[in-house]
Amino acid sequence: MNIKDFFKRLTPFEWVLWVGSVAVITVSYILAGKYEILTLIASALGVTALIFTAKGNVIGPVILIVFSLIYGVISFTQQYYGEIFTYVGMSAPVSAVSVITWLKNPYSSSEVKISKVTAKTMTVLLIATAVVTVLFYFILKWCGTASLILSTISVTTSFLASMLTVLRSPLYAAAYALNDIVLIVLWIIASIDDASCVPMIVCFAVFFINDLYGLKNWLKMQKEQG
Repeated sequence: MNIKDFFKRLTPFEWVLWVGSVAVITVSYILAGKYEILTLIASALGVTALIFTAKGNVIGPVILIVFSLIYGVISFTQQYYGEIFTYVGMSAPVSAVSVITWLKNPYSSSEVKISKVTAKTMTVLLIATAVVTVLFYFILKWCGTASLILSTISVTTSFLASMLTVLRSPLYAAAYALNDIVLIVLWIIASIDDASCVPMIVCFAVFFINDLYGLKNWLKMQKEQG
């Protein structure tokens, strides 16, 4: 997909959202006082991935792969093994699949063709999500994962969001927004003992706003494509 077309299609609001998000994340990183460079890099990459994804550009899932790997390293330091399994073991490879499916289904040089998920497909997806949830609950429990219930819910919402991204459904953004809420709570808990985690709270709060915009924009693009 054409990156030049992507930048041409960015509205003034989207530029403000993108630059403003990075600025807020950077300021929170500086104010935290404990400079964990990986946190800043992951946050900036994550919000950039969301902007590309919100516009239906395949670069979004590509950047998300890199974000997932870095975020996995950060999660390891807090014993959030659920996040490691979720992002390194699931989100990264699923994002790679998304890249393939998006490239095979272009609507324009910089926008993917949006798909409407059938009731049958959604039923199968929800059953698969339930199975993944139960399976990972016991895996995470065996690993001694911190905040077990929240970590399990994070796996659930992230799996659902990742698969909806592969299916090119606007609902991907709604699922990621739910995941953002779970992660905000997880990192609030972690920040109680480690102030360097505060930027991650701000990061996912910013992600939440971007995912809500992603949902709005995908519904708009779906209508225009239809």
